[in-house]
Amino acid sequence: MKLSIIIPVYNEEKSLEEIVNRVFSVDFGDLDKEIIISNDGSSDKTFDVIQKLQSKYPEIIPYHSPINLGKGAAVRQGLAISTGEILTIQDADLELDPHDYLQLLTPLLNHEANVIYGSRFLHSKVKLNRTSRLANSFLTFLTNTLYGSHLTDMETAYKMFFREMMNDIRLRCVRFDFEPEITANFLKRGYKILEVPISYRPRTIQAGKKISWIDGYEAIYTLIRCRFS
Repeated sequence: MKLSIIIPVYNEEKSLEEIVNRVFSVDFGDLDKEIIISNDGSSDKTFDVIQKLQSKYPEIIPYHSPINLGKGAAVRQGLAISTGEILTIQDADLELDPHDYLQLLTPLLNHEANVIYGSRFLHSKVKLNRTSRLANSFLTFLTNTLYGSHLTDMETAYKMFFREMMNDIRLRCVRFDFEPEITANFLKRGYKILEVPISYRPRTIQAGKKISWIDGYEAIYTLIRCRFS
């Protein structure tokens, strides 16, 4: 069985090499892996970093978009060229620890659920600024209200699932609306989402965080659109 790890990147020259090294340092046992780096039209030296990483890790599969479209588009391209039976997404920043993959993999391989989310807020006191905490809480509350779920972290980047869960799902997302769109589609189909706690070290806008208040409005629209379409 193979795990496909999709890394969407946009202008992440400072952190990409470190996060890829961390991914390759994880011991997956007998599980095969492929790492797909989906470069979303970066204008910095991300392309050069990817080439350097390829010389070190031949297993890396790169994709380079000529223009910047958004995280959702980069993830969708990565999903399209992936070949693993298990899929997950790894942001190119250093907010999440790839060693937490094992916490997601264990219940997935034990078939406790077909979709596993790594929750940043389950049994954890994360130091988030007030605006970010309120935004995350509201979007998760809205998801639970619309879909009858009991999630604690809908917006988490760590989502791991079997490829077959995507068989009848067609994503339209382009930006950060990937998170609510895929969650809404899982829940509408009655898939059980099991959450496990993960570690989280949030970065600031000044440090390169790209999500903005506009993405919050898009997430709300996406949750409502998917619920009633």
